[in-house]
Amino acid sequence: MKSAVIVFPAANCDRDARTALKQLTGKDPHMVWHQDTSLPDVDLVVLPGGFSYGDYLRCGAMASQSAVMRAVKAHADRGAAVLGICNGFQVLTETQMLPGALMRNADLKFVCRPVKLSVEETQSAFTRKYAKGQRLSIPVAHGEGNYYADEETLNRLEGENRVVLRYADGDNPNGSVRDIAGILNEKRNVMGLMPHPERVVDPILGGEDGKALFESLIETLT
Repeated sequence: MKSAVIVFPAANCDRDARTALKQLTGKDPHMVWHQDTSLPDVDLVVLPGGFSYGDYLRCGAMASQSAVMRAVKAHADRGAAVLGICNGFQVLTETQMLPGALMRNADLKFVCRPVKLSVEETQSAFTRKYAKGQRLSIPVAHGEGNYYADEETLNRLEGENRVVLRYADGDNPNGSVRDIAGILNEKRNVMGLMPHPERVVDPILGGEDGKALFESLIETLT
């Protein structure tokens, strides 16, 4: 599987994504600067976590206007895979590649800790290596991860099995509506999630619950 990680100013998790991808695929991903206007020939594009452009205006708002995002949209429109993690999820909602919005955490505090998750959907390129209902522990690190969408959108997401992950066991760290932690687009080739799977792919880092997400993509896209 060939991959690329988009590098935005202050998106400080791009190296985490690079390390995880290299470890699991055996190939160094392309690191694509936000001002580039094209992408290399890759199967997967990752929009990493961090604080792109210092989170000015709204989280992800300025990054969504970066030159490279036109190429990312075209990549997704062709049916190729895009994964947005944390700030990357915020960017995907700002570009309307995913519905809804990420707002300030309900308690207005930055949260950085492992959270419990439930796998809701396993018929996607991102989750096929998980079992439905499987419980995961994956860290979050955000101040604006409170997912919101109107009732019509939420019902459509639920009805089309596009809610991929939920916060489990009352462990919702940000107040997200219906405990939503990760969703898919209509074509099911774009996924956004607030937890950081790239931080739990090796037991030396405290767990491996994020590993199957990348293994799912490798199996699907290779």
